[in-house]
Amino acid sequence: MKPPLSDTHTAEAGVLPATAEPIGRQEETAALDGLLSGARGGRGGALALWGEPGIGKSTLLRYAHDRAADFVRLGHRATRSESDLPFAGLHGLLRPVAARTGSLPTDRGAVLRTALEAGTASANPLPVGAAVLSLLCAIAEERPVLVLLDDAQWLDAASARCLGILVRRVAAHPVVVLVADHGDPAARPWEGIPDVRVEGLAEESARHLHATVAPRADEAVVRAAVEEAGGNPLALLESVGSDWVPDEVEPLPGRLRPPVGPRLCRAFRAAIEALSPPARLLTVLVAAEDHGDLLVVRRAGRAFGIDDTAWDEAADAGLLRVRGDRVGFRHPVVRRAVYECCGAAARRRAHQALAAALPDEADEHAWHLASAAHDHDEDVAGLLERTAARSRLRGAMAAEARALRRAAELSPAPIDASRRLAGAARAAWDAGWATTAERLLDDAERLAPGTHIARCSLGLRGVIESSRGAPELAHHYLTTDMELVEDPGTALELGTTAMRAGWAAGRSDLAAGALEALLELDVEERAGLPVLLAWWSDDPAADTAPADATGFADALSRARRTPLRLLPPAPLAVVWGIDTATGDALRRRAPHLRRRFEPARLADVLAHTATLDGFAGRWAESESAAEEGLRLAEDVGADQIAAHCRNCLGWLAAVRGDEHRAAEAADRVLRTALPRGSRAVSAASYWIKGMTSLFQERPGEALDTLLRLADPGHGAMHPTFALLAALDTAEAAVHVGRLDVAEERVRRLHAWARRTGAPWACSSAHAAEALLGGPRAEDAFRTALDVHGTRSQPLLRARVQLFYGEWLRRGRRRTDARVHLGSALEVFDRLGAEPLGRRARRERDLTGPPGGRGSSDAGEDVRLTAQEHRIARLAAQRMTNREIAAKLRISHRTVGHHLGNVFAKLGITARSELGRTHGGPEPG
Repeated sequence: MKPPLSDTHTAEAGVLPATAEPIGRQEETAALDGLLSGARGGRGGALALWGEPGIGKSTLLRYAHDRAADFVRLGHRATRSESDLPFAGLHGLLRPVAARTGSLPTDRGAVLRTALEAGTASANPLPVGAAVLSLLCAIAEERPVLVLLDDAQWLDAASARCLGILVRRVAAHPVVVLVADHGDPAARPWEGIPDVRVEGLAEESARHLHATVAPRADEAVVRAAVEEAGGNPLALLESVGSDWVPDEVEPLPGRLRPPVGPRLCRAFRAAIEALSPPARLLTVLVAAEDHGDLLVVRRAGRAFGIDDTAWDEAADAGLLRVRGDRVGFRHPVVRRAVYECCGAAARRRAHQALAAALPDEADEHAWHLASAAHDHDEDVAGLLERTAARSRLRGAMAAEARALRRAAELSPAPIDASRRLAGAARAAWDAGWATTAERLLDDAERLAPGTHIARCSLGLRGVIESSRGAPELAHHYLTTDMELVEDPGTALELGTTAMRAGWAAGRSDLAAGALEALLELDVEERAGLPVLLAWWSDDPAADTAPADATGFADALSRARRTPLRLLPPAPLAVVWGIDTATGDALRRRAPHLRRRFEPARLADVLAHTATLDGFAGRWAESESAAEEGLRLAEDVGADQIAAHCRNCLGWLAAVRGDEHRAAEAADRVLRTALPRGSRAVSAASYWIKGMTSLFQERPGEALDTLLRLADPGHGAMHPTFALLAALDTAEAAVHVGRLDVAEERVRRLHAWARRTGAPWACSSAHAAEALLGGPRAEDAFRTALDVHGTRSQPLLRARVQLFYGEWLRRGRRRTDARVHLGSALEVFDRLGAEPLGRRARRERDLTGPPGGRGSSDAGEDVRLTAQEHRIARLAAQRMTNREIAAKLRISHRTVGHHLGNVFAKLGITARSELGRTHGGPEPG
């Protein structure tokens, strides 16, 4: 009687469940499924899967094992410790079916039992291989057989020869043999059988794999892990299990990240230890040479007596690859594994040899000496500092940051280490690594605080606080550090940043103090400074003004080298009417910043460009710039710039009628801006919320929000945005009967228009005055539309036409009304201003068809609710809001809210107009 059949699991437990579908391996699994399907039909076959450790060969073997539940499954994982034992691999593979050898013919059974039991290396592989084939074919008569060999590179020679005979003779039998090997099968016993080289995962598949084990990982961690793993699944998964987090400053030579996990380390250590000492040292030299320079490695290798034999051995082992004058490893993970597994002493020897093979003035010479150092070394630190200076001249801020950070680590004196850390912090900031910059600056201040921190970091602390959105704290640091930095150009940048911080805080006194300090600087732009900086005031009560926008443009053209330092923020540029010149200057700078890859400055330019494009009616360009700026700002940790970009997107959402998106953008900004005292971005968010309510015809709610912009006790009070929102505030106030508020905004706009002559201010002042009604209303509307330059702000002009059309329609001048309402509607539809377009369309429809009588205004009350009818009727009887509230037993605020809705729905601006429609009895 034959012993019962059994099978053995081949692969040790891995990170993924045994039944998981291999991610990104569709072609490989299709090949495996084809082999298994053929065996079920009586055809056998073999396949060699090869590639570097961790690439996924074992996962594919597990997949085949799980798909072959109806097979007899025999598996073995070879180990280096048994690679010298004859037939050890064959013994491990056939152990579950060893009892079946008795069913073989006597001679073959005896040969196989002798090989398995005695392990004689001199045994002839041909009869042993034939006996193995006979055994598997006998088993396959009952059920198909699956043979799985993992880590076949460690099979003992005797087993490998026998199994090499087997794999080429199973085609006529339902036997499938799968071999996983590190090296090319053509150089192994598997020569001649089909093979599949298992390559690294594509990025999408690598991200999917990462998500299966770390679904809530931060995007920066995922991106860095995927990049560093180079498509190697095991390297990717082992990085998830480590405490490694990506560092913005790229790792120094000799500090390759993420660390190679223990399973990969074991696999590569075994491969390296199998090499001769010269070949092993050669792999360490290649791993330590960052650039893959073949000539440098050969020159360093000759110092250790490494000859062509060692090169051939490393290449034959599949570790090294030489192409032209470049040498490297076949996979980036191999380099990290070799470097980490070779030991500290071997690494230092390699770096010393590489340093000796390079000219003393080469940057790499300093780096290799730094990597070879294991204690403080001022000489090497000085070399690295000179390397950093050369990097800054090339505009390579990342390289400068790395060099200075390592120089600080090697500095014996704390004051030198602190100085170099401060410089590294500034370089990291310029490279767009805000988090790393702040950490390095903190380290410098802890190590040896002093005024040298400000000098070496070029006043970075204030710049960081300004970027974070803490303007008053930023202003303190910036104005203090202006006096400490040595370069006047840097002092100019700090001073203008301090002015921006004062403006952002809504503190004209802080901005004025920075302006005073700036005007005392002896800088190249000194002659144009007064003209350029005169546009930073937003006080309507001031009685001075720059000459004209032409003077600003001329001064700007003379200071073309440093316009970003001197340009006022985009909202201020709009307020002053210098938005065109400012936008042109910003657009000229953007390509330069892209070429130099200065993400923080580029994000700032994009944020302000988006604001100007929004006012100019270029909404698609505005949205694109704001979205790109937001991505860059988030990448570099520039919270303040990100807030500006979100406000731009929120402003667009408000005028487009997307209430949810507008509210989401404003609320997200306010959560951080209000506590930090960043009044500019807070005010912009309140303006967005007020505009949303106003355009959705909730004037009472809009007025409550917009009044905060001029409330000195509120965190969103800001003169610039109070001016920009003055027309909105006046409109909302007229709708709810707060004529005192509207009149105050009219006075403010007229004062600003007189001071600046800005077209938007002149047009807005007359439009707001017209909304108040009175005998000069039509003249005011016409004047608002006749202001030269308003066509550059199409939304503003279309709104004035809407107001005028509504006024004409209420005066029964329907033909004239249709002209202005139609023009406004055309602009709203072109821009995508849906709520204003809806309002203009409704008003146009109320005028009736062209040439017809149209509908009467009296027919409009059908749109009012019952409560609105009651309140409108009482208001028409000249009752005050408080009297109406007492009569109806509701609050006077509720009365104001309902009256605002009534005014908006009926398109009226004064209570006296209610008498025409609500002077009689209350409806039903």
